[in-house]
This record gives sequence, structure tokens and C-alpha cells, in this order.
Amino acid sequence: MKSREAQEQAMVITWCEMQKNKYPELSMIYHCPNGGYRNKIEAANLKKQGVKSGVPDLFLPIPRKNKHGLFIEMKWGNNKCTQNQNKWIMRLLKLGYEVKVCYSSIEAIDVIKEYLDI
Repeated sequence: MKSREAQEQAMVITWCEMQKNKYPELSMIYHCPNGGYRNKIEAANLKKQGVKSGVPDLFLPIPRKNKHGLFIEMKWGNNKCTQNQNKWIMRLLKLGYEVKVCYSSIEAIDVIKEYLDI
């Protein structure tokens, strides 16, 4: 069964898919599958391929408002960002990206709408 965080993230992607004809930029959003539980062999193979701990969950590679793109880290309930996630967030902010931590699909959709000014 999916975690609530994963369900909320899936709702964000579903909303983007439903809106992409009106707002084509939304077709560019994607998930960075760096989290989750994997067996040791699969985890080792993915690490060799470039998977990095702490990378935010979603990325919208559309420049807006003097930012290079929008990263969203999805959380649920009392979950907090890990130390690695905080490091990535700080680095991305310094490099000129917009980065938000969202605790629901509604919050993430509102962040996307505000970022794209839609």
C-alpha cells in the first residue's frame, strides 16, 4: 500500500496531467525517484547510476521569476526533511532554484500555480 505522502504526490501529478493542455509547462514536471526502499543490490546499482540521497521529489524545469526551476519536497504529517534533504534544499536555493517543502497535494498545487502565475 502506498504511503500517504506518495498518494499526495500522485495527486499533484494527476492534477498536472489534467491541466497540461491549458498550461503546457505542467507536462515538464517529473519525479526524482531517489527515495523508497530497495534491496541492497538494486540500491547499489541505482547509486552507480546517479541516484542521490536528499534530492527533492518533484522538479518542474521551467524558469520563472528569476529562478531556474521549481523543486518540491513532499512530506506528510509530522515528517521533517532529513539532513541530506536540507543540504540539497540549501544548495539549490543558492544556485537560483525555487524549492518548497509541501505537506499536501493542495499545498504543492498552490505552490506550482503561484510559481507559474496561473
